Amino acid sequence: MEAAPELYTERLILRPLALADAEAIQQQFPHWEVVQYLNALVPWPYPADGALTYLRDNALPAMARGEEWHWSIRLKSAPEQLIGNVSLMDEQDNNRGFWLGPQWRGLGLMTEASAAVTEYWFETLGRTLLRVPKAAANTGSRKISERTGMRLIRTDQGDFVGGRMARELWEITREEWLLER
Repeated sequence: MEAAPELYTERLILRPLALADAEAIQQQFPHWEVVQYLNALVPWPYPADGALTYLRDNALPAMARGEEWHWSIRLKSAPEQLIGNVSLMDEQDNNRGFWLGPQWRGLGLMTEASAAVTEYWFETLGRTLLRVPKAAANTGSRKISERTGMRLIRTDQGDFVGGRMARELWEITREEWLLER
């Protein structure tokens, strides 16, 4: 499978992650408001080499195998600055994830980034179903799912950086996505 391309939205450039992004990720990522609702596999406190280790040992090898697609999020107005990350994963019940630096939240940027990678999931990768797990307390993420036509299909408990809490699973089919567009 081909490497993921750069994707563009009205305000954003989504650039495939590279090892050179480690320093910028290390600066933007290890904030409680960013990580508290992420999977408990994320180490906390975040180690000084956390971003480099994640890129080198997890994200980049999975991208090379064609199992995951990870993009840095950058504003077109400041393309040199990484402000977050959006990802697609070929895993059961876990197909999309994201984080955004705190100062860029509430501007609709993640909705824009999510829409671009969701289009890639359905159109380029030819998938028929997108499922997204999240902490129920993550209201920002829930709003993105609601705004983009996803529906809640299951609730249970999950382990997050912030501890054990209610987890939701949201989904949308390709056909539903096409109708939402």
